[in-house]
Amino acid sequence: MTRSATGSAETGAETGAESGSAGTGSAETGKSPEAPVTSPGVRVPGLRDFYENPTVPVASGEARTLRQARMLADALGPVGPGRPAATVLDVGCGDGSAGAIAARVLDGHRIVGIDWSQDALRRAAPRLSQVVRGELTGSGLPFASGSADAVLFSEVVEHLVDPDSALDELRRVLRPGGHLMLSTPNLAAWYNRALLLAGVQPVFSEVSLRGIHGRPGSEVVGHLRLYTARALREFVAASGFEVVKVAGAPFHGVPRPLRPLDRLACGVPSLASILLVHARRV
Repeated sequence: MTRSATGSAETGAETGAESGSAGTGSAETGKSPEAPVTSPGVRVPGLRDFYENPTVPVASGEARTLRQARMLADALGPVGPGRPAATVLDVGCGDGSAGAIAARVLDGHRIVGIDWSQDALRRAAPRLSQVVRGELTGSGLPFASGSADAVLFSEVVEHLVDPDSALDELRRVLRPGGHLMLSTPNLAAWYNRALLLAGVQPVFSEVSLRGIHGRPGSEVVGHLRLYTARALREFVAASGFEVVKVAGAPFHGVPRPLRPLDRLACGVPSLASILLVHARRV
């Protein structure tokens, strides 16, 4: 799904180094996955390198982006008399393509693209009116507490080592009642249920950053965590948000003959390819 250095490389490398929670780090030594033990003078590429690689896919599918943007547009309402433009933070904006699509639906509202990756920001700048470098760890996002009306968090959470701290930071920058629009792949998508029964690794799950093993697909995108609809709802609620709605969206990587079935599954979010959550800060 979406490559987002804001929510993935820096969280994987920095948070893992600080807390020892990264899968490739060590809880006992606190070693960063950036620099695993190896021969002197030899540096093994880590998560930062992976997410800075321009060949890693960044597109997450226009259908998902449009559905998510329309959900947010309904929540914010149109800009007009007595209803000023909202500040929407696209956290983990990647190359800005998803934010640009959302901007067409969120006409009049201010969208700010945020990413850790300088390469991503360079590519996003022509597509978005404003881009800012920011991180979910360390000093946090460069915004005051309660300054944002909404956050787009599109297919980032599955890349995080520490999703709890990430949602804490998103909650900080949102005003009370502000909107969180989160999307992520569904571990329990309709085809994953069949694949598991057949003993096949589910789509979206990854066991290596170097190649695909035991599952359909051809692209490695760096997923570290996966959620079912129930788990995602509980996780978001436990992070200080009220879940307003859980919806489904199709996945652009589904083979063409199966796409009508994938669209049909969106009517039952627990079976859909992509989970869309609209939550409000409590």
